[in-house]
Amino acid sequence: MAGARAAAASSSPSSGSSSASSSSSSSSSPPQEPGLAELLEEFSRTQYRAKDGGSGAGNAKVERIEKRCLELFGRDYCYSVIQNVNGEICGHYPRYIVFLEYESSEKEKDTFESTVQVSRLQDLVSRSKMARCRGRFVCPVILYKGKHICRSATLAGWGELYGRTGYNYIFSGGSDDAWADSEDITEDDCTLRADNQLFDKVRGHDIKLLRYLSVRYICDLMVENKKVKFGLNVTSSEKVDKAQRYADFTLLSIPYPGCEFFKEYKDRDYTAEGLVFNWKQDYVDAPLSIPVTLTRSLNIDWSEYQSWDLVQQTQNYLKLLLYIVNSEDDSGLLVHCISGWDRTPLFISLLRLSLWADGLIHATLKPAEILYLTVAYDWFLFGHMLVDRLSKGEEIFFFCFSFLKHITSEEFSALKSQRRKSLPARDTGFTVDDLCIMKRRDRGSTTSLSSDFSLVTESSPGATGSFPYEPVDPNSAAAQTQAAWRKSHTSSPQTVPWNRPQQSEDRQPSYQGIVEAKFSSSSSSNHSDNFFRTGSSPLEVPKTRFTAPTERESRLEEVRSTFLATYSSTVGLKSVTPSPSGAIGGLLEQFARGVGLRVSSSTL
Repeated sequence: MAGARAAAASSSPSSGSSSASSSSSSSSSPPQEPGLAELLEEFSRTQYRAKDGGSGAGNAKVERIEKRCLELFGRDYCYSVIQNVNGEICGHYPRYIVFLEYESSEKEKDTFESTVQVSRLQDLVSRSKMARCRGRFVCPVILYKGKHICRSATLAGWGELYGRTGYNYIFSGGSDDAWADSEDITEDDCTLRADNQLFDKVRGHDIKLLRYLSVRYICDLMVENKKVKFGLNVTSSEKVDKAQRYADFTLLSIPYPGCEFFKEYKDRDYTAEGLVFNWKQDYVDAPLSIPVTLTRSLNIDWSEYQSWDLVQQTQNYLKLLLYIVNSEDDSGLLVHCISGWDRTPLFISLLRLSLWADGLIHATLKPAEILYLTVAYDWFLFGHMLVDRLSKGEEIFFFCFSFLKHITSEEFSALKSQRRKSLPARDTGFTVDDLCIMKRRDRGSTTSLSSDFSLVTESSPGATGSFPYEPVDPNSAAAQTQAAWRKSHTSSPQTVPWNRPQQSEDRQPSYQGIVEAKFSSSSSSNHSDNFFRTGSSPLEVPKTRFTAPTERESRLEEVRSTFLATYSSTVGLKSVTPSPSGAIGGLLEQFARGVGLRVSSSTL
């Protein structure tokens, strides 16, 4: 594989270059990203597979999506491309995997040289892919302050590891492309008692890749210590690695419900407030474990995590991730669940959108453009199975963008934490931000649940915790990336303004013309407790406000409104089956009328 550096406009995605041309913004509201509807239609039609991406006339859509992603990345970054054209590295990763090197405006692109040895990176990736479930290796996807935010699947268990090793050995004519030169795994390695030796090799390469990317923090979203199927441990995780190979990393176990739980979200008319996961299920054995050094600055009672509803849990986990990436050290972050294509893109997408809303990444992208990028790259091209999830009603993808209304406040802003660090201590008064936060309507606390839930935080010092930080090789790509970032940034990046038509307080824009709907539900299952608190619908009309929205709030609301408008006209209305109450069908119908997709003779 050969990587290419993005520096100027290119007409072919296979070249690894990006287009730097800017598209003119539309005067209408909200501006529609070219191809967003096509993207969602393709996404809801089939799962992306790298090996199928470049053949057949029907894949012209996929090629346009891939090219558009490279163009959008190239607006603000110089990058290299890891070639995965036929899915050689991973069948469910993009054909053109973007490795962001440093932020750079179009004028600066020709003044810097690439800091990445692509051949070295390719070698690390090829060797380490066997360590992760489904070969979904540690992949950097966001560059923030010179730090890499990465995604992956969890560690592969012995069953998958031996199975894949044997499969690759047989079908490669006696050799495995994951093991080059002197470290080939022979047939004896698979048949003799060599478990530790094999795991040392495979996970050792995984650790080398993590160190190359200067990753220190590993956030595990699994609710299990190990995934078990048919009585076999099919996956593992860093927190239960018996040899403690990952002891030099800071491991965080932050269990979050899997995609199956979002069937409950859909069944409760897409209302996440009051929806609480049932932590008493037999397969749930992963404790919440976060180093005290990361929790003391967050005003969160982590011992109550089993009583949080879906909104509170997602908010608090996002606050934790934002706190980590805004820490003063130069370490990167890895987020993963089991396969890395449901919960992982949820938090990667929220991180990308939250940092963008503060003007700290993708600074030149407009709301419709950042929406296209995160849907296409973070979800579609990394293999989220939207078709399967829609058929089962597991709508975690829809939840991600509907949830944006819950992170618009300044408490999620990275800019606020940066201002606090730069300002001297004061003894009197409140800041303007504090007063704004006080004026906002409090969501309220969740009522205490039954005694079925244990509210004691479990600790596992042998498996997780904060460990001494090992200095990164100054010659590594991540270290050079950080140096390049510091060289080009003399102060914190400023929020990039974008034009938005002013709306009067008593009139909502047409694309947000949706009526508020609140529903109750008597449904229950083994996935959640029978506790339910009525909350706002995902398509709720914003309340009349007396203060001007912040730049962050305006940006995120624009992204959310654009998503809902396009989703309802493509995926949403097609995928919803009539329920006995007809509640969600009526809700989407009302939304369609609000955005002009349906004609109604009555006034809403």
